[in-house]
Amino acid sequence: MPTPLMGLLLLVSVVAVPACIVVMVLILRNPPRSLSRICAVLALIFGFSATAVYCYGWFSVALGGPFPELCEDSNASGAQLARLKQDFWPLRNACIYSDGSTVEHVSMSINVFVYVPAGLAVVLTCAAVFLYRRARHLPEGTS
Repeated sequence: MPTPLMGLLLLVSVVAVPACIVVMVLILRNPPRSLSRICAVLALIFGFSATAVYCYGWFSVALGGPFPELCEDSNASGAQLARLKQDFWPLRNACIYSDGSTVEHVSMSINVFVYVPAGLAVVLTCAAVFLYRRARHLPEGTS
């Protein structure tokens, strides 16, 4: 993805998270509280959070990233560092040495700060749709 598009996505995500938090506070302060709406807003919060963290990591990789410090000048067999290969999905770094050996580094923070919120966003979206459809089919007099 081009840099301006990722920058715009980062900006939108960073602005959307506080906006969603404000919406959540308003929903919780004003009854009646719809559980499907609460799940939907939480899904937005987690989805935009995961997007913001991923975009930040993408810029980190695109601008040289924190990864070069992880690569040693030579490996255990004495081969010199030939080049670095950085991938944007998943955000990872590979140290490629002159003898052809490769050492990959994938940050655990990617799993914690991107995959978990993204997974929660998907689960909460499904829950919101289920709760919305269930509430729509209930007769008026029942709870």
